[in-house]
Order: sequence, then structure tokens, then C-alpha cells
Amino acid sequence: MNDAGAAGPPTYVVGDVHGHRDGLAGALLAKELVDDSGDWAGGKNRVWFLGDFVDRGPDGVGVIDLVMRLQEQAAEAGGEVQSLLGNHEILLLGRHRFGDTEVPSDFGPRSFGRSWEINGGQQSDQEKLTERHIEWLVERPLLAHAENYLLMHSDTLEYLEWGADVAEINENVGEVLAGDDISEWWEVWRRMTTRYAFRGPNGPEIAQLLLERLGGERIVHGHSVIADQLGIHPAQIEAPYLYAGGKVLGVDGGLFVGGPCLIVPLPWDPEE
Repeated sequence: MNDAGAAGPPTYVVGDVHGHRDGLAGALLAKELVDDSGDWAGGKNRVWFLGDFVDRGPDGVGVIDLVMRLQEQAAEAGGEVQSLLGNHEILLLGRHRFGDTEVPSDFGPRSFGRSWEINGGQQSDQEKLTERHIEWLVERPLLAHAENYLLMHSDTLEYLEWGADVAEINENVGEVLAGDDISEWWEVWRRMTTRYAFRGPNGPEIAQLLLERLGGERIVHGHSVIADQLGIHPAQIEAPYLYAGGKVLGVDGGLFVGGPCLIVPLPWDPEE
């Protein structure tokens, strides 16, 4: 596992941004990861974004542009900025590639265009999307390891449908996104919309099963808003949500519904 026990600058994870570029920039500034101009100031720090840059907010492509720029600047400074694919990136790309083409289905009419609109798609994002954005996005992994954590966007077991380990899963989904099979694209979107795999009395056991299969000592994910998990207002969220017997850390503060943009250091200590 990469980074296991490694000493050095901290690694941060960032939850769902959903088009709120200014909220992200402000949160990064508060952590001194960018300067007043929005340029990288994090030195050798490492940052992992867990996906869902777009939809529901005013400037998803602006978020992507910011992250792409920070990735280049961090590398020049000896740091690192990396990103996972979220389900909304799949939706954005699917809408761009397939539009309103119907997906073959026994469950009624389905299309990326319809689902994109229902799930907060912004026309301005489609208009601003370039080949450079698309090429960068489809190269992002679905899963990664950092500081003995298993990083994933969605709190689901569906990732296992694509392979037996992190490398195989990333490779197989990468092949889907490099192709034009709308049904396979749709399966990526559908599977990554599922959630709450680690809730309930069996949550610790299920989380441990996934960790044994894919590696890591704790799962960290976005996708599911912490306030929804706890039954409180998003504005009350101040920290990530450690649950499933301490095996899972949720970091989606619900920025698009008035919660914070959480930037969480790893390893994370709930006492801090």
C-alpha cells in the first residue's frame, strides 16, 4: 500500500464540490493550500479530490479548471493534487457523448440527457466542456490508496463488479470510458449512484470485507451527505463522519445544500 507509515507533509481529502468553485477556493485558502489568487501554496502537501466536481452548482467546469491548474502547480512545487471520478463526472461525460440517445432497458425510457437534467446538470458546464477537460477526466481513477486509507467516491460495493483489486477496477472502467458502448457507460453511472453500503448493524463487517479485498485500514468516501446520514441540517456539519465501527470516514459536507466544503487531513483523528 502506498504511503503506509510514511512521514512527511499531510495528505488531505476533499469531498463533493458540485459546481461551487468559490466555496472550494475559500476552503483551500483557509487550509493555506492556495494563496489569495487561488494558486497553489501547499508546498509538498498532497490533496486528493474524491469526485463530483460538477452539477447542482453554478460552475462545475470552473471547479475542474481550478483542480487541473492546482495539479500542475503542486507538481512543480513538489506536492501532489489528484482526483477520483465521481458519478456526476460520469453523468456529465455521458450527456456530452450520448445526449438524449435512449439506453437499451427493460425498465422504461432512460438516457444520459434525461438523468443529467434530473440530477442538477448545468447547461453552462456542457457549453464550457472542452476536449482537454474530457481527456483529463476520463484518465482519473475510480479508487486509490493514500495514508493507509482506501479512497472512493461512492459508499457502495458496486466497484467490485469491475474487478478484484484497485488496479483492475480502474483499468476496466477506463476501458469502458474509452469506448462508445452506451449500455456499459450507463452501468458505470448506475452502479456509482448507489450508496449507504456501510450503514446499519452490518456496516463494520461489510466495510472490513471491502478493505480485505481492496486494501487499506479505513475507507474514506464522499457521495452521501453527512447531514442526511445524521438527520441534521447541513449547516451543523463541522467535521467528517466516522462510522461503521471506525472503519469508514464520510467527507461530503453537503456544500451544495449549505454545508461546508470539508478538507480533511489524513490520517484523521476524531479528537483533533
